[in-house]
Amino acid sequence: MSVRTQGLQPWIDRLNQSELPALAAVVTDLQRLTQAEHASVQQLADVLLRDAALTSKVLRVANSSYYNPSQEVIRTISRAIVLIGFDNVRLISLSVSLVDGLLDRAPHHQLLELLARSFHAAVQARNLSGYVMSRSEEEVFIAALLFHVGELAFWGCGGEQADELAEALAQPGARHDETVQRLLGTSFRQLTLGLVKSWNLGELTALAQGAAAGLDLGVRSVALGVRISEAALEGWDSPRMTVLVGEYAKFAGISEADALQQILASADEAVQVASTFGASRLCRLIPNTDPEQIRLQQAQRRATLLQPDLLVMQQAMQDLGLLASAGSDVGLILDTLLRGLHQGAGLERVMVAVLADRQTRFRVRCAVGEGSEAWLDGFSLPAEQVEQPHIFSYALRQRQPLWMGVPASYNLAELVTQPLRQWLGNGMFFIAPLLAGTREIGIIYADCRLSGRALKHEQFVAFQRFAQLTGRCLGALAGRG
Repeated sequence: MSVRTQGLQPWIDRLNQSELPALAAVVTDLQRLTQAEHASVQQLADVLLRDAALTSKVLRVANSSYYNPSQEVIRTISRAIVLIGFDNVRLISLSVSLVDGLLDRAPHHQLLELLARSFHAAVQARNLSGYVMSRSEEEVFIAALLFHVGELAFWGCGGEQADELAEALAQPGARHDETVQRLLGTSFRQLTLGLVKSWNLGELTALAQGAAAGLDLGVRSVALGVRISEAALEGWDSPRMTVLVGEYAKFAGISEADALQQILASADEAVQVASTFGASRLCRLIPNTDPEQIRLQQAQRRATLLQPDLLVMQQAMQDLGLLASAGSDVGLILDTLLRGLHQGAGLERVMVAVLADRQTRFRVRCAVGEGSEAWLDGFSLPAEQVEQPHIFSYALRQRQPLWMGVPASYNLAELVTQPLRQWLGNGMFFIAPLLAGTREIGIIYADCRLSGRALKHEQFVAFQRFAQLTGRCLGALAGRG
């Protein structure tokens, strides 16, 4: 394992010297221009022209319909500053630098979620500041975007320690702030304050981190934008959001109905902004305002929050052991199986598909997880297809559990046919035969495709064990019949 970093200053030194030196240099230079009384067009152009890739991306954003609706072609930084303004070009440069500096590192899902929230907060804060301030909207945007810069930098560059923290925070009952302090030797808030000072991020960004400037309109805009971006994850109609809509209305001097419409419009705009800055993979993480998409995003978030529960898993295994000896009906056995795999092992979608129609087709007998209702209503798969063999029949014939999507099963990838992909999606999954003694009943299927998380070895071990116990229960039931 690499050398551990522990404590505030060692983390700041690591981020500045070995992990994010290019980003730190660009951010510092851009902020210095803001504080100069007579910063020139050429000075800003000089900062950007040191990095040809950054210049190219800034020009791409400047030519987008969001910043350049007239679609007049912009080929130079100087022309961009003339057409869309010094402040906008600086904002674009800093945002693109942040996205490139962090997202090019195979990021954790925590980074993606937090960066999406940061873009959302930035747009909310900027649009709110337009009601109450006549200037500094660009500064408000940047202050909100960088409100969690310490945590963003950690998830982007923390390496093995980020993996360790992610695993620790996923444990049931983990206390977030205490766990961070224990593993990093500092808090995310302290790390943010340290980087704000180290990178000289400006007065408003610094003020936004403290409670001392409660009357500053820019600080209040940033704080409210950040809180709205967090509450939106709970739903636009959540109690917390209702309170914030009232605060927004009072602060902006508009009705609550207008405040809600402005907040929803800003959320939609945040999706466009993230995409414009080259971070389109963040768009699905910004709460949607379309009712159907809201339902889907909430389901994905619930799936992300689903964690294995060892007590539930052990109880389900014990229950199956008792059912095997005491006898029960098929429905109770399968319900216990689904509970153990879903709530216990933390598998987001679980299905039991049985041979039906005189054993000619697989049909879903029971399922759990968001969207699994569609499987119950319409899933149907021929048991044998000579012209197009598939993984369901293969798993049943081989009589062994399989973990699809890992190197050991790559040679079976062609058995995940197009019709199966249409029903199940893409990515890893577990599949196991369901047997009653020697009699073939069907298959058990499980995945974590709602959140896109990788499956774990511990989950596969539990999956195999549940498949064995369920088969034993069904075998005992068949023997009594």
